[in-house]
Amino acid sequence: MDHVHLGPDLPPARGPVSAAVREYLRGTGPLPRAEDAEAAAAYGDDLQLALYLCYELHYRGFAGVPPEREWDPGLLGVRAALERRFLGALRADATVHTRLDDALADLLVEPVDGTGVSHFLRDEGELWQVREYAAQRSLYHLKEADPHAWVLPRLWGRAKAAMAAVEFDEYGGGRAERVHARLFADLMRDLGLDTTYGRYLDAAPAEALATVNLMSLLGLHRELRGALVGHFAAVEITSSPGSRRLAEAMRRTGAGAAAAFFYDEHVEADAVHEQVVRHEVIAGLLEEEPHLAADVAFGIDATGHLEDRLGDRLLADWRAGRSSLRVPLGTVPGVLVGEPR
Repeated sequence: MDHVHLGPDLPPARGPVSAAVREYLRGTGPLPRAEDAEAAAAYGDDLQLALYLCYELHYRGFAGVPPEREWDPGLLGVRAALERRFLGALRADATVHTRLDDALADLLVEPVDGTGVSHFLRDEGELWQVREYAAQRSLYHLKEADPHAWVLPRLWGRAKAAMAAVEFDEYGGGRAERVHARLFADLMRDLGLDTTYGRYLDAAPAEALATVNLMSLLGLHRELRGALVGHFAAVEITSSPGSRRLAEAMRRTGAGAAAAFFYDEHVEADAVHEQVVRHEVIAGLLEEEPHLAADVAFGIDATGHLEDRLGDRLLADWRAGRSSLRVPLGTVPGVLVGEPR
């Protein structure tokens, strides 16, 4: 059963920084020092979970955590330190393109080697691997479009209108049963997964948390609005071919009709969204604020960098025959599913 009005439970900590943030949210301990936050490994479990805990207060929060923690000044200070560490690493490690046109051109070219996660799942993935992929992606897809919606007040003119149009599609065009987060929950049911919001947070490794944290980071900061648009472009432009492969994977592994439908929907919708994002959102933004071109390129690069890290983690584990998760998924009563051998 989905817990609509109750946030998920706080997950176990993954290190001293996330432990301190967790205890502070529970009201049982002090915050970590800013210098400890900034010293944590930028892509590691401890920092990524601590940052995720801070960001989730802007979504549904956590069970037992007072709503006013969302704007707690001390917690915001710690979050800022975590963000400096994460963003600094991304600027150092992920910046590839100096020209936006080059970044966009690279997005439009499918890799010839076909070695990504969607290729693997389509060609040789097993049902247990499909389930692991869906569980990790649920951290984003059960709030799909929400991080991007934060940019709407920071845009105007063509960019705002086009962004709102794409978001309207993501939210089902006004129909609750067509909201993409709802469609992903249907996919999860087909796969015998628990659709409770935040259920698989503890199972997801740092690489998966980082992909979600990036969206929240970019969406919550007006100064990063260009990078958020870049992230959105990277997602929409690359989604259609990847979704086609994932739809094929769902059918081949017998994942279920709703599982295939989620990706079928994205093949069609995101092919249209790609054009709107490139020619209206990005073009409209740069028409008003041409100085943001480099930020848009950075958003594209940072998205690719973190997606590559997650893909490398998944494929390394799966090709070795082991689970990519920190803890086992378990099953929903009455549903039989495959597990790693």
